[in-house]
Amino acid sequence: QVQLVESGGGLVQTGGSLRLSCAASGGTFSTYAMGWFRQAPGKEREFVAVISRRGGSTLYADSVKGRFTISRDNAKNTVYLQMNSLKPEDTAVYYCAADLGVVVSRRLNEYDYWGQGTQVTVSS
Repeated sequence: QVQLVESGGGLVQTGGSLRLSCAASGGTFSTYAMGWFRQAPGKEREFVAVISRRGGSTLYADSVKGRFTISRDNAKNTVYLQMNSLKPEDTAVYYCAADLGVVVSRRLNEYDYWGQGTQVTVSS
């Protein structure tokens, strides 16, 4: 069983930056693709970014491309999401998730384990 714990959320002004972290335990971290998703109030959970097992491949949602960067440190069992130029529409609970599959995916139902989420609020 894999446990995922997100941290780094908070309140930031428009244009600011935050770095989210997700620490994994209970499994072999380097065998999972890791994704970030978010869910705003009243909306469905949506894909943000994903990184392959060794970090060689990444995908981003169009809404965050050029502003967010996903990375991982397999030695620390941690995945990161650097968020720059934040906008009010980025306000959401951000979740990390682990995917045991081979191909990186944007699809929620491909992910096997989820964290509890961390709140990000961007004020205008």
